[in-house]
Amino acid sequence: MRFLSFFLGRSQEIRWGLCHEGKVFDAAEAAPDFPKTLLGFIEQHELLMPRLRAFLERVNGNGGLDPGHLRWMAPLPNPPSLKDFFAFEEHALAGARRRGEPLPEEWYQIPAYYKGNHRQIFGPEDEIPWPAYTKKLDFECEVACVAGKKGINLSPEEAKRHIFGYMIFNDFSARDIQQREMRLRFGPNKAKDFANAFGPLLVTADELDPSKGLAVTLRVNGEVWSRGNLQDQHWGFPALISHCSQSEWIYPGDILGSGTFYKGCGLDLDRWIKPGDLIEIEAQPLGILRNRIGHPAQFHELNYHTEPAVKVI
Repeated sequence: MRFLSFFLGRSQEIRWGLCHEGKVFDAAEAAPDFPKTLLGFIEQHELLMPRLRAFLERVNGNGGLDPGHLRWMAPLPNPPSLKDFFAFEEHALAGARRRGEPLPEEWYQIPAYYKGNHRQIFGPEDEIPWPAYTKKLDFECEVACVAGKKGINLSPEEAKRHIFGYMIFNDFSARDIQQREMRLRFGPNKAKDFANAFGPLLVTADELDPSKGLAVTLRVNGEVWSRGNLQDQHWGFPALISHCSQSEWIYPGDILGSGTFYKGCGLDLDRWIKPGDLIEIEAQPLGILRNRIGHPAQFHELNYHTEPAVKVI
């Protein structure tokens, strides 16, 4: 199934539904007692999914809404958590080469991740704000999985059964700020937390297995800048969920990002986007995530310099 969240007309109420045979079917039409949000549905999906399938069989492709008349949102506009990983070996090796150092052995032992800002969520066609504190805004072409069940201390085999589905993820990054933060062996935070874009569709795991191949194409202003494939992940999604679940619970709606493939970001390509650029990430059947980059306010540096309390001689 292919889920989405959207606004209908001028209403400010976020609705959710299914994209089926070129039409959008509002979940409220399927059953008035369905949860009001897609997150609520995911939390109960094992109980409610049969009713949703029966609804689709009943309508048999008739009716529905024109997708072009809707304002699409990120499939999960208010996720409970966001973790983003560093799961592609070639991308990790490229970063190590830029730093003039070997890739640490630990990269092959632990799937590293940072905790993203799950409240700065953007959807298809949203303008992405250019933070006034960065001169090097970047994108990262990714795919994210969404957890469908609560679990703890999961094996990778168990974790695979906890995946509800997948969606495109563009992890926007302020590279100059990230460089400064990482020198402190902490973060990233301000380098990442201003914008996370998802969508347009959340496709259920029974329809898609990225490890078997999922081609991703990046376009900037219509020009192809890069292509990659999710089958090149060193750390697959079951391993990522399993790792996160060790001695802590994962919950329905938790988002886990793949990290980008090699040359899936401007940093690897040494090509940099500009204000006003149109960024498109395509990965079928997940759709095309399209966002235009905004224009920054007057630049201001993040610098709260204070003298150290103790000077080291």
